[in-house]
Amino acid sequence: MITNLQTPIDYLKGVGPNRADLLRKELGINTFQDLINLFPNRYIDRTEYYKINQLQRNNTEVQIMGRITNVKEVPQKRGKRLVATFQDDTGTMELVWFRGQKWIRESLKFDKPYVIFGKTNWFSGKFSMPHPEMELLVDHEKSLRSAMQPVYPSTEKLNNKGITNRVISKIMQQLFLESKGKFSETLSKNLLQELKLISKSEALFNVHFPKNQELLSRAQFRLKFEELFYIQLQLIIKNLIHKSKIKGFTFDKVGHYFNTFFKEVLPFELTNAQKRVIKEIRHDLGSNAQMNRLLQGDVGSGKTIVALMSMLIALDNGFQACLMAPTEILSVQHYMGLYELCKHLNISIKLLTGSTNTSDRRKIHESLENGELQILIGTHALIEDKVKFKNLGLAIIDEQHRFGVAQRSKLWKKNTSPPHILVMTATPIPRTLAMSVYGDLDISIIDELPPGRKAIKTVHRYDKNRLNVFKFIRDEISKGRQIYIVYPLIQESEKMDYKDLMDGYESITRDFPMPDYQISIVHGKMKSADKDFEMQRFIKGETQIMVATTVIEVGVDVPNASVMIIESAERFGLSQLHQLRGRVGRGAEQSYCILMTSHKLTNDSKTRLETMVRTNDGFEIAEVDLRLRGPGDVMGTQQSGVLNLKIADIIKDNDILKHARFYAKKILNDDPSLSKSENKVLLNTYNQLGKYKNIWNYIS
Repeated sequence: MITNLQTPIDYLKGVGPNRADLLRKELGINTFQDLINLFPNRYIDRTEYYKINQLQRNNTEVQIMGRITNVKEVPQKRGKRLVATFQDDTGTMELVWFRGQKWIRESLKFDKPYVIFGKTNWFSGKFSMPHPEMELLVDHEKSLRSAMQPVYPSTEKLNNKGITNRVISKIMQQLFLESKGKFSETLSKNLLQELKLISKSEALFNVHFPKNQELLSRAQFRLKFEELFYIQLQLIIKNLIHKSKIKGFTFDKVGHYFNTFFKEVLPFELTNAQKRVIKEIRHDLGSNAQMNRLLQGDVGSGKTIVALMSMLIALDNGFQACLMAPTEILSVQHYMGLYELCKHLNISIKLLTGSTNTSDRRKIHESLENGELQILIGTHALIEDKVKFKNLGLAIIDEQHRFGVAQRSKLWKKNTSPPHILVMTATPIPRTLAMSVYGDLDISIIDELPPGRKAIKTVHRYDKNRLNVFKFIRDEISKGRQIYIVYPLIQESEKMDYKDLMDGYESITRDFPMPDYQISIVHGKMKSADKDFEMQRFIKGETQIMVATTVIEVGVDVPNASVMIIESAERFGLSQLHQLRGRVGRGAEQSYCILMTSHKLTNDSKTRLETMVRTNDGFEIAEVDLRLRGPGDVMGTQQSGVLNLKIADIIKDNDILKHARFYAKKILNDDPSLSKSENKVLLNTYNQLGKYKNIWNYIS
C-alpha cells in the first residue's frame, strides 16, 4: 500500500519525467494525491454491447463486439484513408482512419474478437466508425476499466503529446494497483454511519471505475460531502479562533448619541429587519470579541441608517468611526446624508477623497489624530499611510466586493487593536455563496423595505417601441418626475452596433429640446468636478433627464427620480441591472424600470430580462445570476479562488453544502477543538489539509 500520497507523480510506473512535466504544467498534478483527485468530468456508459443491425442513425457513441475481416487503402482528394471491414453475426460496417495508418495497419489482427467503441456515421448506405477505440476482447475482459468509462479533464497540448483520456485511465489504474485501492479514511465513524456514506477507498474506486450508476452516485455524494465539509469546518474554526483570539473593544454603553438620535432625530420608524440587525450588531459590540459582520440588504433597504446607529454606539464609548465607499460619488452621498443627521447631535464629521484639497486634508489629519474628528467618510483615501486615528473603534466598508483583501486589512491596522468591522453590500449574495465565501463572517440580512415604498414596475421593450417610451417620459416629466437613461458604452465600438452614450445624448436632446427640458450627462471619462456639477444639478431638480453610463450604478439617491431606462439591457449582467433599477423607487411615488433591447437576444439574455420583469427580490435574482454565470464570475477575481473545487459544484450541490455546514457546526459546537477520540480522524485530516497545498488556497 502506498503510505505517502505526497510522492511526486514522476515515480508512478508509466509516467516518467516528460509526462510528469506535462501533467504538472497542464493539469497541476504534482503528486499521487493530485492524480487521485483528478475527478472525471463525465462518463460514457459502456454497459451495453450493440449489434450492427441495432445501430441507429443518431451519431451516438456505441460499443460493438466483432472481428476484422479485411483492410484496404482508399485514395481521396488529399492522401488516402485506411478502411477495415468489421463484422458480427448480424452484419458488417466499416472502420476508418485518416491518420496514423501505417502503425494501425501493422497492429490490426484479423479474425480475432475485438471490442470497438466510438461514434457511428451513416454514409452511402453503410455505418462507419472513424478512429474507433479498439481492444482485443481478452484484454478488454482483463482490464480494470469499468463499464462506465470516465472522461478526464484534458488540454489540447496533452492530447497532441499523446496523453489521451485512455493514457490517463491507464496511469490511474496503475495508481490503484500500486496502492491496492486502499486509502486512509478521512471522515469519522459517526458521520459515515449517520449519513450512510461509503468508505473513502470505495468512493475513490467507484468514482474512477464505476460499475454502475448507483455506485457512481454514492461515490460522488461521499466525495462532494467531504470536500464541502472540510471547507465549512475550516471557515467555522477560523471564525471561532477569530472570536477567541482577536479581542475587540467592548462597547458596553449605549448612551447620549444613540438614544438622542433614536428618540428625537430618526426621521422614520425602523423596520423590524433593521431593528433585528441593530440588535445583532449591539450584541457583537458588547462582547469582548472583535466584530466581523457582513450586512446584506437590497438596494434601498436602509443599511446606511443601521451603519450610522452602529457608529453612534462607538461614539458613545469614546471611540471614532469611519465609513469607506468604493467611489467618490457614493462617499459624497453618504457624507451629505449623514452630515444632515449628525448636525442635530453636534457630531464632528468630515469627508476625505482623492479630490480633497491639501489644506482641508491637513486639518482632517490633525483633528483625526487629536480625536476632535469623530466620524470620517471617504474613499480609498482613508487607507493612505498619512491617515492616522486617535482611537478608531468601528470601520464600515460599503460595497466591500470592490475592495481587495489587502485594502481592507490596511484599515484594520489603523489602530494598535483592530477596530470592529462591519462590511455592507447591496449586491445580494446567494446563500450558497455566502456560506462558502463568507462562512467565516457573521451575516445579517435586512430583508424588508421601509414602509410606503412601492415595488418598482419593470417592463421589457424593443427598440421599435422607442416613440411610446419617449411619450411615457414626457408624461412623467410633466408630473414633475425625473428620468435616468443609462448606456453600456462611452464611445462607439467598431464591432458592436449598440447605441453609445454620445449618440444617445444627441438623439435625446433632439426629442427633448431646450428650454422645455434640461439634460445632464455623466460618464467615467469626465473630471470629478464636472461629474459632481452635473450630479448636483440633477439632485437639485435643475435637470429632468440624466444620461449616464453605469457610474450611477451604486448609491445615487434622488427620491424624485421615478424612471430608469436601461439601453441595450441585454449587455448588462443581472446584478448590474438590479443595482441600476435600485436607483429609482426611493420616494413615495410609483417608479418604473424600462429595459430596452434589440430583437437579437441570446437565451441567457432572455432569462435575465424575464427575471428582472418577474421579480424585485434581490436574493432570487442573485440565485439566477449564479446559475447563469457560475460562482467565479459572480464573485469577481477577489473571491473566485474560493470556489476552485475538485468535485463539488457550489450551484448543483447546494443541498450537500447545507448538510456539510450543518454537520461541521454540530461537531464544533460539541467539540470546538476536535479533541474527542471520535473526532481524531477529523482533526488529523484537517491538519493534513493545512500542511499540503489543498483547500487552504481556496479560502479567501
